[in-house]
Amino acid sequence: MEKKTAVVSKDANVEVKTSTAGSLFATIVIPLSVLVCVLVYMFVLGNPANFEGGSNENHPLPGNYLGIVYKGGWVVPILMALVLMVFIFAIERVLTISKAKGTKSVPAFVRNISAKLNQRDINGAIAACDAQKGSVANVVKAGLLKYKEMQNEPELLKAEKVAAIQKEIEESTSLELPMLEKNLVILSTIASISTLTGLIGTVLGMIKAFAALASSGTPDATALSNGISEALINTAIGITGSALAIIAYNYFTSKIDELTYSIDEAGFSIISTFAAQHQNANVRQQTV
Repeated sequence: MEKKTAVVSKDANVEVKTSTAGSLFATIVIPLSVLVCVLVYMFVLGNPANFEGGSNENHPLPGNYLGIVYKGGWVVPILMALVLMVFIFAIERVLTISKAKGTKSVPAFVRNISAKLNQRDINGAIAACDAQKGSVANVVKAGLLKYKEMQNEPELLKAEKVAAIQKEIEESTSLELPMLEKNLVILSTIASISTLTGLIGTVLGMIKAFAALASSGTPDATALSNGISEALINTAIGITGSALAIIAYNYFTSKIDELTYSIDEAGFSIISTFAAQHQNANVRQQTV
């Protein structure tokens, strides 16, 4: 009878818990950022001490940047929240990717695994994965465990064993990568909407400025200057938020690509080493 092996998927609960945790983090951070920035706008930027005559309806005191930013209008706290979210999610991604790399240098870890495989020291390679930890080590360890299992599997052809190892590595990678890429979509979204939100504030400020010019008699200088200030401040904050989000998104994407390349390199080393060390295992053994 031919022995059939079934591919058992990874623990789905791990992926579900990771996804839920990431969604919960974003669900908490986004409204909390908006709330904090609204309070800062109202009570810090809008503090009457920042304005002439002790009223936030007047001009800001000379050189008082808090009052100047306050004059950007109600769009300012939204833009501030977007900038704050960029920093929060950037810190969260830094911690996650650092954890995914493991305790030591990833290239050195991959070279160590290749060396132990060439020495036929599978247990040593698995022990190196346990010491390294992180997403890269998790994927490599899954491949090594399947490697070890296939060594003791007499009823499969070498090509079938190699395919089983490769599939194990691919499945492990598909479970680890979503954790690395989570919340990057938020950064890319902020990169797009921050400039557009700033543009809305700019348009509203220019509407106020032209409304002051269109008033009968002497134009309202205060309304005119406030409108122009609102337009320029919103433009500046919107562009700043978008630029920071683009930089953060590209940076983390490059880091994830580096980890993916390391995983691919380690996987190729595992598969090629197994194929090279089992050249003679080409005949299927039959069992009665």
